[in-house]
Amino acid sequence: MSVEVILREYVEHLGQRGEIVKVSDGYARNYLLPRKLALSVTEESKKQIVRERVVAETRESAERQEAEALAGKLAATEIEIARRVGDHDALYGSVTPADLATALLAKQITVDKRRIQLADALKTIGEHTVPVKLHRDVVGQIRVKIVKA
Repeated sequence: MSVEVILREYVEHLGQRGEIVKVSDGYARNYLLPRKLALSVTEESKKQIVRERVVAETRESAERQEAEALAGKLAATEIEIARRVGDHDALYGSVTPADLATALLAKQITVDKRRIQLADALKTIGEHTVPVKLHRDVVGQIRVKIVKA
């Protein structure tokens, strides 16, 4: 059974703000509606979405500008992390997104570790480029240099 809802916010893999989408009844009832990400489709909710769109576009523009400024700051930053190594320059352990977030915080740059997009933890010595998703349209890059401790 499916139901139509109007999205109040961008929902990844579903749609943009203001779109009318069909979703399963349970997804709408248990996830979208309680988190105020969507509204049931009625004439009043369509009018409400139009009113909210103006405010949301202004907020979205400001968030995007902040994200672009932070992306520029990240591009100019290089992090050096020292780790113990064993034979053949293999790291004991690895460098995780939490380690990178802590290193950025030491340089007065605040980035949530969940925004640092590592497919796998860094396990080799050398230079790496790590993407950071700052906004849904803005992805910054961090240069990470892992050296012997």
